[in-house]
Amino acid sequence: MSGLREPAASFVVPAPAGVAVRDRLRASEADAAVLTEVGVYLGSLAAGDLAERSRQGLAHDAASWAVRKRELTGRSSGRWAGSITKASHDQWALARRGQAAHMAWLRGQIASIEARLARPLGANADKRAGLVRGYAWRGEWHAKSRRLQTLKDRLAVVEADRVRVVRGGKRLANTRHHLAAAGLDEQAWRERWPAERMFLAADGESGKRFGNETIRVTDTGQLSLKLPAPLAHLANAAHGRYVLDAAVVFKHRGQEWLDRITVNRAVAYRIHHDPARGRWYITASWQRAAAPVLPLEAALARGVVGVDMNDDHLAAWHLDVHGNPVGEPQRYFYDLTGSTQHRDAQIRHALSRLLHHARRCGAAAIAIEDLDFTDGTSREKHGRNKRFRRLISRFPTAKLRARLVSMAAEQDIAVVAVDPAYTSRWGAQHWQQPLTTTTRKISRHDAASIAIGRRALGHPIRRRTTPPPPHQSDGAGHRTVQARPDTRRREGTRPHVLGPRTGCAPPGRGAKAGDQGAQRRSEHPAEHAFWQQDSLPLSF
Repeated sequence: MSGLREPAASFVVPAPAGVAVRDRLRASEADAAVLTEVGVYLGSLAAGDLAERSRQGLAHDAASWAVRKRELTGRSSGRWAGSITKASHDQWALARRGQAAHMAWLRGQIASIEARLARPLGANADKRAGLVRGYAWRGEWHAKSRRLQTLKDRLAVVEADRVRVVRGGKRLANTRHHLAAAGLDEQAWRERWPAERMFLAADGESGKRFGNETIRVTDTGQLSLKLPAPLAHLANAAHGRYVLDAAVVFKHRGQEWLDRITVNRAVAYRIHHDPARGRWYITASWQRAAAPVLPLEAALARGVVGVDMNDDHLAAWHLDVHGNPVGEPQRYFYDLTGSTQHRDAQIRHALSRLLHHARRCGAAAIAIEDLDFTDGTSREKHGRNKRFRRLISRFPTAKLRARLVSMAAEQDIAVVAVDPAYTSRWGAQHWQQPLTTTTRKISRHDAASIAIGRRALGHPIRRRTTPPPPHQSDGAGHRTVQARPDTRRREGTRPHVLGPRTGCAPPGRGAKAGDQGAQRRSEHPAEHAFWQQDSLPLSF
């Protein structure tokens, strides 16, 4: 075990604290026209506020926030102004975190290249001394030295630049220059761009009617929104409100949503348009009270289902509380090609089958690896192995983990995260061959699922361990180490040791124990063959 890091302790993943449900709005032409006009107008206000927030940068404080909100209140309303300024602040903060993560990645790449450039060509790594390996040949060393200067220039530009935010998404903005590759024409792109930049979102407020005064959905499904002051002429109800003809019906978590709005608890709403389908949608979201995390011992009281996540399937195996595999291995495949909606549906379907399997087995927990590929796709760590870099780049680690935690919480199934160190290697070493039969083929991923489940249960991954000295066949220790080939007399007879077990054996007993010819083998001299005559006469 020398040179191997100590695996971290397993833990139960906390359940998500937020809930979001979506329903389709079957809006009429009049409703769609009003929603479009309101969304475009509020979107223009949000764009101007985001630009002002970006100009303030790190100098932003509560006083400047109040000034921005005061300016927007006269052009819309107090609640719309609060929603717009909060959305701008959250969007800028998200971009700031992305910029900080990008600078940290650049610094890490620069440090890795500098460390390898400082080593001689062809030098091996020494983990104990903290030395990395050098580059293999002079051409690679020269190419990396040029890349080092490129990364330093990029880092200097990012550090000197302000946070950049694009309302509507940078990807959609860049698609305008690559319409043919995206399979769009200019008209389709011009329909999507204003739809993404519209702003029709309002945070909830506890104590107000149905939990939201700006975008209100009653218990009967009636949807209405407070119009901005310049668009008050579009109102068809009292107090400058517009009531839509479409009714809202949340089929998923509908009862939970109804319980909240009945007691006037805060619910946030967002209305958005999908121009590709020509549909309107409304999303309701709210926060849950933080539930206490289930203790690890209680979660594993009925066994666990170990899951090995791969780029095309989930390998699962049920283990009892003693770490023994029960039943047959399960594989749940998914296809990550195609559109985003298709990939998301594939992941949800695979996770649904996994959760149903866990419930059928009676297990109350699922064990997964706590994977983090933040540095796994770097060119400096796996520069030559492009196939492996592409493999882990398309691996949906965050999406699988987030989906599994949220879906398992609804099924009252705990998710246990374990350290991924050596699970695939040790699982294949200790479990793949013993469980493979003529009718059952065990893959490396199936064996890894057993290793993950055993680590979650607190058992060692090795299939057998040496028993304690009092339970060994020899009082002084179990004979687990074989003699080396160069050891003299290694095939000789083991001498009898006097004691309560061997004291009754007469001297010389077992003298032929080390004689290979005295064993039960064919063609032994002392064994009667069919051509040898017996010592007794035939007429006896």
